[in-house]
Amino acid sequence: MGAMRLLQLCVPVLLLTAAILHPTRATATPSVVVSVPDQTLALLDNGVVIARFPVSTSKFGLGDSPGSYATPLGSLEIASKIGASAPLGAVFKSRVRTGETLPPNARGRDPIVTRILWLRGLEKGNARAFSRNIYIHGTPVERLIGRPASYGCIRMRSCDVARLFGAVNIGTKISVMNARLGRAIAQVTLEPHARGFRLAAN
Repeated sequence: MGAMRLLQLCVPVLLLTAAILHPTRATATPSVVVSVPDQTLALLDNGVVIARFPVSTSKFGLGDSPGSYATPLGSLEIASKIGASAPLGAVFKSRVRTGETLPPNARGRDPIVTRILWLRGLEKGNARAFSRNIYIHGTPVERLIGRPASYGCIRMRSCDVARLFGAVNIGTKISVMNARLGRAIAQVTLEPHARGFRLAAN
């Protein structure tokens, strides 16, 4: 009994030490973190930021209620990638190309353009994201990027969303957080180790 108790006490310490000295892939490769306060999206590779892009989340705030036009928070994943061969500025309606192409800041126009990353929520608080058609997508209204301006989706400049599209896969994890970017990245990066520590402790 004494040896078993000692083993139970040692395992969490060993796991924590290993996580610090030999960090494993703390996040999926690649993964994405979106900071709502900073209106910034970070692309991570093995927990290391390799690119940052300005974005626009919803001007109606945060949430996942039907008809709210809010941006859902929490852990999501890419369920579908649409528009791989489309030119920058290509217009989409109901995820189908219309044949029209718009330049940035085309007057009087606000469609979805260039690329679509359709998101699926992985938590109770964002479970409606897929049915609500929450995307990361391009917008011609690039002058508003960097402040909340969307109807629930995460908007990007066409050149940026095309770059992101090529770097992620179906299943890539997306963390949308109401926290400054540095804190959000740290939380996402440390959470898998913390979860492993808690499981070992139990």
